[in-house]
Amino acid sequence: MPSPSPTPARQHPASRRPAVHLAQLPVAAIDALAAGDLDTANRHSPVPLTRHFSSDRQSLWKMRSAQLAAAPDDAGWITGAIIDTESGQAVGCAGFHGPPDSDGMVELGYSVDPLFRRRGYARAALELLLARAAREPDVRTVRATIGPDNEASRNLVLQYGFEENGSQWDEEDGLEIIFEVAAGNQSGHPSRLI
Repeated sequence: MPSPSPTPARQHPASRRPAVHLAQLPVAAIDALAAGDLDTANRHSPVPLTRHFSSDRQSLWKMRSAQLAAAPDDAGWITGAIIDTESGQAVGCAGFHGPPDSDGMVELGYSVDPLFRRRGYARAALELLLARAAREPDVRTVRATIGPDNEASRNLVLQYGFEENGSQWDEEDGLEIIFEVAAGNQSGHPSRLI
C-alpha cells in the first residue's frame, strides 16, 4: 500500500506555500529580546517566541529597541514575528529596517528559525514585505543586503526581480551584497503581490 502523502516540510516549495502574517511585537517584548530575556519577551508577545528570537537575533533586537526609543513612529515598519497562520507558531522574524528614507528606499530583512527552514516561510514573508512596499506611496526602491555565502537568500530575491547594486561592509555581518528592485516591480509572482 502506498505511503501517505508527504508532510508539508517535504513538499516542493511551489506545491504548498505556507500562509503567514507578520505580527508587530510590543516594545516591551522587543526590549526584553534586546536584553536576551526570552521569558519576559514571551509574557509581552502576542505569540510564543522561540530561542531563535533571543539567542540568534539579540543584536537585531538591540538595534530595534534603540531605534524605537529614538523614533517610536518606526514601530509599524520594523521587524516583527513571522506567524504561520495555520499553526499560530512564530517561525521567524521579518520586516523593514525602518520607514522609507528621503530617496524612497526601504531595506527589508528576514530570518527563519532553523527548525522551520526549507518550508517556504522566507518566500512567504518576502512576498508580504514586497506587497506592503508596493502599496506605500513613499516607497520607490526595496533593498535587501545579503552575505555572499547566503546562496538561498540570494537566489530567492533574484526570483523577485532584485538586481545586484554594489556591496557594503556591515560592522556586525561583514561583507554584504546589495540587491535592489523598484517597488511594485517584482517579477517573481506579481499576481500574489498585489
